[in-house]
Amino acid sequence: MRNSMTEYVLQIKDLVKKFGDFTAVKGISLEIKQGEIFGILGPNGAGKTTTINMVLGLLKPTSGRIVINGMGIESGGEKVKSKMGLMTQETVVDGDLTARENLEIASELYHVPADKINEKVNLALEEAELSDFADKKAGTFSGGMQRRLALVKAMIQDPLLLILDEPTTGLDIQNRVSMWNHIKDLVKMGVTIILTTQYLEEADALCDRIAIIDHGVIRAIGTASELKKMVGQGRIMEITMENELQAQKAAAIIKAHFKANPTVRGDRVDAVMGKWDPKTLTEMLTALDKKKLLVASVNVHLPTLDDVFIKLTGSGMRDSASAEYTSARSNIMRR
Repeated sequence: MRNSMTEYVLQIKDLVKKFGDFTAVKGISLEIKQGEIFGILGPNGAGKTTTINMVLGLLKPTSGRIVINGMGIESGGEKVKSKMGLMTQETVVDGDLTARENLEIASELYHVPADKINEKVNLALEEAELSDFADKKAGTFSGGMQRRLALVKAMIQDPLLLILDEPTTGLDIQNRVSMWNHIKDLVKMGVTIILTTQYLEEADALCDRIAIIDHGVIRAIGTASELKKMVGQGRIMEITMENELQAQKAAAIIKAHFKANPTVRGDRVDAVMGKWDPKTLTEMLTALDKKKLLVASVNVHLPTLDDVFIKLTGSGMRDSASAEYTSARSNIMRR
């Protein structure tokens, strides 16, 4: 079905976007292969939203090039846009319409041939596990059912590239895992996916590669394992103290006596420990106790994507949406 595809579904080269004197995207370059789940992570204002909007054709780049399946985003026009699908963070289904009606209207909007609509809608309902609820109003569905309907709605025109904007936000763990399985099934069908998420464990579980963007540039790109190696080969130790002053004193002791380079974040001290020995923790707690520094809690773990994110951006994931992307979502629904 996709024999005409190039090796790379998406190629971005030296992409720049300026808003007046402010440069939101500063020369981003990346390539995404067919069948990849590619994660884009970054704090608010990082430039990931602006980048995605340019890929969707909602914003015109100041400079640089975007190529979808061998065609430039600007020169390809509607032909290129028809190869992309978008599932927004908000569940965009009409609660007053049945599941079938939602999909039929989406089919018409995406110019699915009239003689193919019934077949495609039935297949989409089956894929979303909603065949038994086809003629029920979507407003009566659970959150998980609505998200599955939104997913197949975004797929109704068989896009080559599907952008999933925080697809599991608001779902319980059972429905989240179910959504993960549906996403994996799409990849088996040859769909290439760009995933944004506020759940770093989700990116770890799903993504073949991940780009972390901050201040308009790519800070790192690679597999989850490759990114975790940037933090270090040892364990991460997190010690929570009574207050920030005690945390600073604890960090000084850890740096001086345990060959670590700790970071203080409020009342917490984070340190990458090299060769880990359980005795190290006992010795460290004893050293802090001698200085009358009270430890509230201790956590020792292998590096996670959260540790990578903090190392590269200086902060944890922030999940509030920007007004810019809210506007973009409205635009894509009118496309």
